Amino acid sequence: MDNLVFQPFSNFNHNDPFFDSLKANYAEFPHWLEKKAKDGESAYVLYGDDESIEGFMYLKENDDGGGIEPELPATNHLKIGTFKFESKKTLRGQRFLKKAFDRAISSGAEDIYVTVFEEHAHLIRLFQTYGFYKHGEKNTPNGKEIVYVRSFKDINGDVLLDYPLVIEKNVKKYLLAIYPEFHTRLFPDSKLITDSPDIVQDVSHTNSIHKIYISGMRSVMRMKRGDIIIIYRTSDGKGKAFFRAVASSICVVESVKTINDFNDEESFVSYCGKFSIFSEGELREIYRSKKSPYVIRFTYNLALPKRPTRGSLIEDAGLNGTEGYRWNHFELKDAQFNKILELGRVDESFIIN
Repeated sequence: MDNLVFQPFSNFNHNDPFFDSLKANYAEFPHWLEKKAKDGESAYVLYGDDESIEGFMYLKENDDGGGIEPELPATNHLKIGTFKFESKKTLRGQRFLKKAFDRAISSGAEDIYVTVFEEHAHLIRLFQTYGFYKHGEKNTPNGKEIVYVRSFKDINGDVLLDYPLVIEKNVKKYLLAIYPEFHTRLFPDSKLITDSPDIVQDVSHTNSIHKIYISGMRSVMRMKRGDIIIIYRTSDGKGKAFFRAVASSICVVESVKTINDFNDEESFVSYCGKFSIFSEGELREIYRSKKSPYVIRFTYNLALPKRPTRGSLIEDAGLNGTEGYRWNHFELKDAQFNKILELGRVDESFIIN
């Protein structure tokens, strides 16, 4: 079940053992929790199956960046104030970080920054993967912390270092169809209100910024790193696709491989395991049968705030509405892509021309 919730400080247990290490490292932490509760603030809290806390992230919008050397630019900062999670090898850090990126973009922040003790190497590696760089230091009563910053003004021209921004220049755009039974499991933030919340579990493929889609469509081999994908959730069969099928998400291609690119079955399972919806047994069967030989790895950049239906995509965006034409995978014209962004009410800050 999806146990990551945005919750008022007054609603969760401040004495949960999860917070013991934070209290040990930060003497003021208990008072901080109480103050945030009195101020009516909220944080992202991840609960385990036994309802104990297993992850926590507090974000502060419009932070002034005080006390940092050298000073941060005088702009709108989003601060990751407190961040801790029990990894359990399910890539939870990626899911928390995606929430931080989403908040930064929606709040108009020009950068995100975080202070972290140098010994927390696993957190530092996570931040660096997605474009955070070492900016400076901050002296606190608890010791010296390193300041890492991710600026949205600096464009690196790399799928990961620029994440979640979508770089539109000199790339192609495609529509890629996914069946409903796979869609919600792969894209938890893009689930529709008619989807059951029990479908979304706290496992690698739902948590991750990265996704792997295994397909039998040879046409996907035309896609290159950096190309943009509009995810299209096909109809659930409870009504006409004209009304029930929707565009749901925007993703960016990292790589496209064939099963023959892998040295053996083990390397295929290792590559796909954390980021696909399939079990190890299912992946082994896919490898042996070779019926779906194409492996697409992409980043999950954003869910569309409004989901254009197939009808709207035909009538407003000009997609092919010919009866019998299969919407599985095809290239989009720039005008069609831009219209989908408009219909989906995508924040212009996400798209870099």
